Amino acid sequence: MYRLSEETVVPGWRPRAWAWCVLIGLVVAIVAPLLGDLGRQIAYIAAAGTALLGVAAGIRLHRPSRRWPWWAIAAAMVGSAVANAVWAADLATGRSIALRMSWVDVVYLSQYVLVMAGLFGLTQGRLRTFWSGMTEAGIVLCTGSALVWVLLFDPYVDDRGPWPGATSVIAYPWLDLLVLAAVTRLMVTLRRLSGSDLLLAAAAVVQTCTDVVYFVSVADGGAWAGPPWSATGWVLSLVLIGAAATHPSAGAPARPQDAATGQGWRTVLLNVVLVLIGPAATAYVVGRTRDDFDFLDVAVSLTATALTAVLLVIRSTHSTRLANGRAARLRASLREQAELQRSLSHQARHDALTGLPNRAEMKNLIAEVAGSGGGLLLLLDLDGFKDVNERLGHPTGDALLIAVADRLRGLLATSENGGEVAARLGGDEYALLLPGVTAVERGDLLVGAMRSPVPAGDQVLRVTGSVGVRVIEPGADAVQVLADADLALYAAKAAGKDCAALFEVAMRDEQAERIRLLERLRAAVDAGEFAVHYQPIVSLENGTPTAAEALVRWMPPGRAPVGPDQFIPAAEDSGLIVALGEWVLRQACLDAAAWYRAWGTTLTVNVSPRQLIDPNFTLKVVTALHDSGLPAAALTLEITEGVLVRSGAHAQQALVHLSALRAEGVRVAIDDFGTGYSSLAYLRDLPIDVLKIDRSFMPAGDGDSPQDAQQTALVRTIVDLARSLGLTTVAEGVETAYHADLLRDLGCDRGQGYHFARPIPAPDLAVMFAGSAIVQVGPLSADQQSDAGCGVSV
Repeated sequence: MYRLSEETVVPGWRPRAWAWCVLIGLVVAIVAPLLGDLGRQIAYIAAAGTALLGVAAGIRLHRPSRRWPWWAIAAAMVGSAVANAVWAADLATGRSIALRMSWVDVVYLSQYVLVMAGLFGLTQGRLRTFWSGMTEAGIVLCTGSALVWVLLFDPYVDDRGPWPGATSVIAYPWLDLLVLAAVTRLMVTLRRLSGSDLLLAAAAVVQTCTDVVYFVSVADGGAWAGPPWSATGWVLSLVLIGAAATHPSAGAPARPQDAATGQGWRTVLLNVVLVLIGPAATAYVVGRTRDDFDFLDVAVSLTATALTAVLLVIRSTHSTRLANGRAARLRASLREQAELQRSLSHQARHDALTGLPNRAEMKNLIAEVAGSGGGLLLLLDLDGFKDVNERLGHPTGDALLIAVADRLRGLLATSENGGEVAARLGGDEYALLLPGVTAVERGDLLVGAMRSPVPAGDQVLRVTGSVGVRVIEPGADAVQVLADADLALYAAKAAGKDCAALFEVAMRDEQAERIRLLERLRAAVDAGEFAVHYQPIVSLENGTPTAAEALVRWMPPGRAPVGPDQFIPAAEDSGLIVALGEWVLRQACLDAAAWYRAWGTTLTVNVSPRQLIDPNFTLKVVTALHDSGLPAAALTLEITEGVLVRSGAHAQQALVHLSALRAEGVRVAIDDFGTGYSSLAYLRDLPIDVLKIDRSFMPAGDGDSPQDAQQTALVRTIVDLARSLGLTTVAEGVETAYHADLLRDLGCDRGQGYHFARPIPAPDLAVMFAGSAIVQVGPLSADQQSDAGCGVSV
């Protein structure tokens, strides 16, 4: 069941309770003087009870952080109510009120001490130190004592002889001073007084004024109960305490004054007044008693003045010390802020891992070099860094990046040109800025320096780097220089890596062409401008086709076909290979289903590494097989070696896919075997059925040259290895009868290449299968060699 919170029991009551309390108190205070002695006592009891209820309600509703000060004030209200109740009972029964001090007077006077303690507690709960405001409270106490003595005690008690009224009345002014001292501390230590603070201060002032009037009245022989209008002040002071407790600000924290700043204009004004009170009181006493000099009168005034001066000196010294401390803290804070700004500025311009300048800083440095005569910019990209991260983990990768940064620093330290800078632009890409250098050979030197083994954690790695070189002409644009160096780096990567490439203006045109090609490629995927051609895979034992490899072709309408070596890398880089590869898979399965039913020929499809990290890849393959009716055993997926030997989440995802598909009956082939890792461990442990020997191992001639003999030996080794592991071997790049005969003699199972057939459309392949006719062609041209064997991935 929903339970109303205390804040929602009476909506709007809390903000208005204090106002109702003040309003009702004013009405009672105005009516009280019109009542008799007993009626006024009952009014005091009602006012004290109202204040007590207000304090209790305020504690419950506002939940102040320090509650005991309010409970002390509540105890004061109890004392007032009890004492007035006893006096009311005496009046009601006709008993006279004793003029001597009694336990009832002690109970009544305790309210002053309790209120003072409550005020000190309320103030202390919002201050940093106990001594804050204590000197001001002491000053008020000293000057107030001088005034009480000079204006009240001396003329009405000391000079007149026996006291005519109740002896407890003498204590009223002195106790009022204690309450005013607590109020003074409250006023001078808080930066801004809340509504509750102002109501408490008003209650203390009203109580003091009423007590002074009552003191004078009793001293002049007035009635014990005091003048009727004194009831107005006492009732009002009690009601104001209740209103202060119920005010919404009673539970809100207050901000203390900053002592080092002099505590505001209130303190300055108060100090001026208090300093003048002592001399003024002394002058008054001297003037009043010049005919009958009283040493005690002057001694009290001078003592109060001296104590006030001492307290002022203490306060001034304390404020000066606080001001000096605050100034010291401010200076320290400014130093810390300046250091922080320098640190943040350094972090914004430097790489967190290596400490080298970052891309933004390098851009600024390039602009400086371009404006001061030019120089040379080298961009370095580590070859195979992604594989290091995936196989050995990111900690080793980070250690490698740090080690490379240290090596680059060492190169700069041995340079003869001053002002050279190394930077890390991001990932595994670095830059060397060489002001005043024009020798482009520095790029080759950097490539050579990177070939030495690099210690990375507990590993010693051999990595290479590709370098893009850009000469910085005077006045060159920094952004364009970086972009041009990127183009040169791209060219070095395309040239086979582990080399340097010098920027040429033609590279910008090539980049623009790559961008246009990518835009065309995106449109072609949506427009369906691709076709699947097939190249037969032939049994070397009898020359009959046993399978066909699906090879994608881009056939733009009205334009020349685009070679796979041009668009496949762009599709890989852009991620379009995923959608394109899925389309090829589905189309090839549809085409191959009829061949398999008619002649038992199987299908081989290349799979991109990007496809293998798709969480839905297994489902897509199974769906393509189901929709086409091609059995899983009739499909072979070709992957590259690097997909399986890498570590990390992507490699694990690929392994999960391949294992699941092999469980369905799909076979897995390693494409271009011998050009990558060629690890015996992954051949033994990972889900592999077929090894495809890369065309680069085929002899160039007829076997007479030593080089051809070496190539033949390598092929023999791969075939023997595969046979020992129970794997099927397929040789790519079979271009001559010599190749076919050699592979047959070496025990290779199957062959694929232009010697048997070019990639052809599906209808032509069906005709070939129907006649079991393999078309043999002569040696390939360079263009044909680049076109042969290009599938979804190259």
